[in-house]
Amino acid sequence: MKSRNFAKDILFGVSVGDALGVPVEFESRRALRTNPVTGMREFGTHNQPKGTWSDDSSLTFCLAESLLEGYNLHDIANKFIKWKYEGIWTPYGKVFSIGHTTNAAITKLQDIIKRQSFNELKNLKNETDERTNGNGSLMRIMPLICYIKNKPIHEQFEITWDVSALTHYHIRSAIACLIYLKIAEHILNGLSKEDAYQNMQKDIQKFFTRQNISKKEQVLFKRIVPDKISSYPENSINSSGYVLDSLEASIWCFLKYNNYRDTVLSSVNLGEDTDTTAAITGGLAGLLYSVENIPKEWINALAFKKKVYRLAEKLNNKYFSDSGLVNKKT
Repeated sequence: MKSRNFAKDILFGVSVGDALGVPVEFESRRALRTNPVTGMREFGTHNQPKGTWSDDSSLTFCLAESLLEGYNLHDIANKFIKWKYEGIWTPYGKVFSIGHTTNAAITKLQDIIKRQSFNELKNLKNETDERTNGNGSLMRIMPLICYIKNKPIHEQFEITWDVSALTHYHIRSAIACLIYLKIAEHILNGLSKEDAYQNMQKDIQKFFTRQNISKKEQVLFKRIVPDKISSYPENSINSSGYVLDSLEASIWCFLKYNNYRDTVLSSVNLGEDTDTTAAITGGLAGLLYSVENIPKEWINALAFKKKVYRLAEKLNNKYFSDSGLVNKKT
């Protein structure tokens, strides 16, 4: 029996969702109700060919490629810099979409690297500006599960915060990333989506207490932990570029639907930050349902799919056993 390629599930899950959302980015939910996305489109908002992925996937691939050599914050930062200034891991050699926070942060990373002040990379998370809580670290964080899976949660959080803070410094973004990755970890360990969600809730509630996370931050995540986000009506689900909106919208879609196609299309058709919501949703949906259940016509339309496949093969070989099972604690 052929072993499962979890890295392929992740990378294609993210990038296919991203590419579905690119042509309608910034369109309203109302407009998409009239003309919903049902498959890959071309042109649209960014005037790109069908199957084009955005910065969401580019930075996801940068992180994945860096992890091939192990975990190195300096190397991850370098990959992000090369993406912005040299166009690595872009579909056609040029960055066509970049958020303001990410743009400013990578400029800062370039300065840190030029000065060889590498210790500053770990100090970025000391920044407390709440305005850095866009969704730009959440959208690219999924490959990190390959490295942090089954580590103690406090260690997972410290690593996650360091990687998140390369572009998004605040603890809120790091907590959002941790919640997302904990669901992914439980899926990797064979749980259903409902059980994965419930186990994440237990993990995070304990984490909040043991790490003395402020009540202010805990309350902001209330609709996910301890409440069940899927119990909220669609009209209360926002799909803006704010990290909490993106996390809630993605998990809401993930819990509401039962296959990759419907899950990801539902996230695109929420409107606004369509590519990022769908990329985040697609990461979980790809992992749960596997790349084999992503519509073939969507994968076939994806830009540079062979390059993505090669990256996934390498990542899977490094971090997952030959049997296709996640490495357990020893």
